[in-house]
Amino acid sequence: MTGTGALRHEDLSGRAGYDPDFLGPPVPLPALTTDHPTVSLPYTHFTVLHRPDRRLAAVTALAMDGGLLRELDREGIPWSLDPRLPADQQAGPAVYAHNDLDRGHLVRRASACWGRDRAEAERANVDSFHYPNAAPQAALFNQGKQLWLGLEEYVQEHAAAYARRLVVLAGPVLDPADPPYRGVAIPLRFWKVVVFRQGEELAATGYLLDQSPLVEDAEAAVAEALAAGEPPPLGAYRTFQVPIADIAALAGVDLSGPAAVDLLPAGPVVEEAPPPGARRNAWVELRSFDDVRL
Repeated sequence: MTGTGALRHEDLSGRAGYDPDFLGPPVPLPALTTDHPTVSLPYTHFTVLHRPDRRLAAVTALAMDGGLLRELDREGIPWSLDPRLPADQQAGPAVYAHNDLDRGHLVRRASACWGRDRAEAERANVDSFHYPNAAPQAALFNQGKQLWLGLEEYVQEHAAAYARRLVVLAGPVLDPADPPYRGVAIPLRFWKVVVFRQGEELAATGYLLDQSPLVEDAEAAVAEALAAGEPPPLGAYRTFQVPIADIAALAGVDLSGPAAVDLLPAGPVVEEAPPPGARRNAWVELRSFDDVRL
């Protein structure tokens, strides 16, 4: 391989994907607690559990070795459909054309770019630019999103006994009430769970990103935008640290392992999703990394 751009996407058939034994004690790829069909898509260092009915990922799982991270450029890497899935089962380029929606990486590109040699890291770099690893997010970049993007690094710095290895589980909250746009229901919330070692034991923290519309009559605003052929009016990012048991209930994902070692004391587990943007007593809104509870 002569460089990142030389990698052919049809080579994806040989990817090993996420390693559930990466931390020693197993951290399995989470399964759904619903009966929605899924397709497992392995890439370099991570796996996407894809929901074809929503054309989006339900879960992503990344093994990140902080000691082998490499700084690689993203310039010139195109977003590509995954050839292992029919195109009509992926939220592809038409969803993002001529609007202000970002292709939001679910597995963060920089976190996947590690390897024992440069070629391994370059494969992960390119792999992260497949549409199953993206979800529509508001283009507005503010403090809430900065916090979201830096959480893996922040927790890594505060897990000295962890030997610089992390497992990052993430995905959108695929709510049936998500507003439709160009054949895709746009998720309003995203979750992330970081699992690491403290001594010989596992520990975990959970986070929720909310991009619900910050308008008084959100339902009317969404309907007006969709009638005009525009994407739904997404709000400024708000980032919360939340009990992992709440994430599991909201997202319909089995996170019983990480929830058992959650560092944030849990409140009563939610039985159903609160309205987008709602706050719960156990949720901590993050305005800076000093608010993170470890």
